Amino acid sequence: MRMLPVSSAVAVALCVALSALPSAAFAAGTPGASSFTIADPRIKESSGLAASRIHPGVYWTHNDSDDGPYVYAVDSATGKTVARVTLTGIGKPRDVEAISLGPDGQLYVGDIGDNRNGTWDHVWIYRFQEPKELGDVTVKATQFTVRYADGPRNAEALMVHPVSGRVYIASKDENKGGLYEGPQELSTGSANVFRRVADVPWVTDGAFSPDGGRLTLRGYFMARSYPWKDGLPQGEGERVDAPWQGQAESVTYTPDGGTLMFGAEGEASRVIAVPVAAPSAAPSNSAAPAAPGGPSAAEPRGGFTKGAVVLAVGLAVVFAAKRLLRRGTKP
Repeated sequence: MRMLPVSSAVAVALCVALSALPSAAFAAGTPGASSFTIADPRIKESSGLAASRIHPGVYWTHNDSDDGPYVYAVDSATGKTVARVTLTGIGKPRDVEAISLGPDGQLYVGDIGDNRNGTWDHVWIYRFQEPKELGDVTVKATQFTVRYADGPRNAEALMVHPVSGRVYIASKDENKGGLYEGPQELSTGSANVFRRVADVPWVTDGAFSPDGGRLTLRGYFMARSYPWKDGLPQGEGERVDAPWQGQAESVTYTPDGGTLMFGAEGEASRVIAVPVAAPSAAPSNSAAPAAPGGPSAAEPRGGFTKGAVVLAVGLAVVFAAKRLLRRGTKP
């Protein structure tokens, strides 16, 4: 990431917005044996996380951009990289933003970011089998072309359902993001059209629970967990006590489903373990559930709770700062 000058106005606005946040938002997160720091200096922009099912305590991650076709396996016991996978059989990655493990034991890498805010008419998904042995290896990946039924857009979240194997993408939009459903099976013969099935708040990553019963989405200032039924998230979801991480970019469940792992960009970034809370019972007199991210009497649309106005200001500032800081990527 090439650093560009940031105006003093942006810097001041960012400081004011962040200083107004509740102090709990800056907590380091829930401590636990599973929390760890990524030690590999090559991983400067960890932008996705996926927990291995065959290598206990290992998490797959990747850099945001400008790194090449690489995926890293990090041992949470030490924070050290135990494997780097080099992908072949694909083009040059543009903006890799997400990674998810499917029920077929294959890793799905989402080259789905669009730094020009929805100007690329297609993006890509790369898929390869999770290596049974850990170590540096070169593998041939399958490349899938993705288009959206309602036109190009920016996205940072890709989730593979652990039961159906269906791939979902959540777009990143400060006004109204969308959850997009891919075809039942991805095809290499033609573009895979993803169709919008629900509204979601501002999202930087997401993950399904291992049993497929819940979908958790995170953004810079919030995280919400939704019951998943009939191929759709249900209701408003429930707030998750995600840690404050600045450039908050990733989330995944541990294989047992008992913990959420939250990650962020930056050198020596911290991956924080947060125990999964039991869902609260819905009130018996509640109205029919609204689409995720829809308005409710209790809180504004988008999952904001206490300090909603301040969070919205902070979100806008972070969005502007990120666009200033990130180097433009050629289409």
